[in-house]
Amino acid sequence: MTPWLWVLVAGAAGYLLGSISPAVYVARVFGVDLYASGSGNPGATNVGRTLGARWGVIVGVIDIAKGFVPAAVFGVYVGEIAGEVAGLAAVLGHITSPFLKGRGGKGVATTLGAILGVQPWLAIPVLITFGIGLAIWHRVGLGAALAAIVLALSGVVGWGVGLLDPSDAVFAVVMAGLVLGRHIGNVRRAALH
Repeated sequence: MTPWLWVLVAGAAGYLLGSISPAVYVARVFGVDLYASGSGNPGATNVGRTLGARWGVIVGVIDIAKGFVPAAVFGVYVGEIAGEVAGLAAVLGHITSPFLKGRGGKGVATTLGAILGVQPWLAIPVLITFGIGLAIWHRVGLGAALAAIVLALSGVVGWGVGLLDPSDAVFAVVMAGLVLGRHIGNVRRAALH
């Protein structure tokens, strides 16, 4: 196959893997409907709220793996752009899962996995910012929104100083946009209080 066909395969594989929702399946085992529990979101944070921290962590680790595995595998065996496409597609699959009728989680853990699979150093400012945001506001959504802004800035600055390729910068900005888009409601609610 030509390189661009491999990129399409990477996107399809990433989307399919990202579409699988461990949060929903774990909750079903316990007879819990995540859409009717906690925040109503089918993600690791809501699993932690409804089933306990241990299950939230387990689901979070699986969600990270959903982003990491396709990004790392296609990045190593096909090329960096294929890895970035696979990682982005995994996040898209997570937030728009066809198995959940187009619904899905907010994409934070899967985004982290994709970053680790493609450009691990970008995870450093993102995780630090997330931790600071969580410590200040005690809300995962606001920490994630702040971390997404830092991800975009890190991508652009990294490209500007020659640490990243243009595709890395685009990857960071688009990934940040996906996460911010999913957390805009959290930001609005926080602004009103």
